[in-house]
Amino acid sequence: MEFSDLKLPYGTSLQLQVTNSVGQPERYTARLVGAVPGRSLIFSVPRPGGKLVRFRPGQKLAVRLMIANGIGLFAAVVEAQTTEPYPLLYVSYPEAVTFKGIRGATRVTVNLPVTTTNRDDLGGAQTSGFIADISTSGARLELRDAIVNVGDTLSIEAQVQVAELKRQLTVTAVVRSRVERSTQERSQELPAVYGVEFTERDQDALLVLYAYVFAQIVEEQMPHELS
Repeated sequence: MEFSDLKLPYGTSLQLQVTNSVGQPERYTARLVGAVPGRSLIFSVPRPGGKLVRFRPGQKLAVRLMIANGIGLFAAVVEAQTTEPYPLLYVSYPEAVTFKGIRGATRVTVNLPVTTTNRDDLGGAQTSGFIADISTSGARLELRDAIVNVGDTLSIEAQVQVAELKRQLTVTAVVRSRVERSTQERSQELPAVYGVEFTERDQDALLVLYAYVFAQIVEEQMPHELS
């Protein structure tokens, strides 16, 4: 796919990945502010914690962005960084963009600590555990106590992070199955593992859920190293 085919509006949010001096990936959020087709792209300079990130000419970047129903990924090289009159980052124009579509049922592996409450239990039975994998429609839920049965409705709460933002995620789900535990789940003393379907209808809760899931899918697609 050609970059021009994306028809991105200026202001589109991007994630930039670089490799630091010890070989670890670092990721920053920037915005597309301009383009010279065939020559350069112009980004805003990331400012985590109010401090501008410094890039060096020749530094390699992996750039990713959400596109309607999928993820775009391309490589770029830093050409220059300016501070006046505005902080701007100039990078090489991508030769091509790799696109990966996302379906609602696409699952991604996570290890998200959660607290769950059985809403069908008069005593409001509650326990902790983890979400092992998640999609926008459901999840694999690992619990320390078997407080639910197939068909029960439960509330799932967790702290999630999307880019630099931290949010409280609270969603309603229905238990659809109890599944056989993996070797890892046995070793972690998680005796109750379920397949759940999200039934949440609150728009704000769904927005947090979708943002988290898509961010995790994008994270999974990012290269671990920049060659």
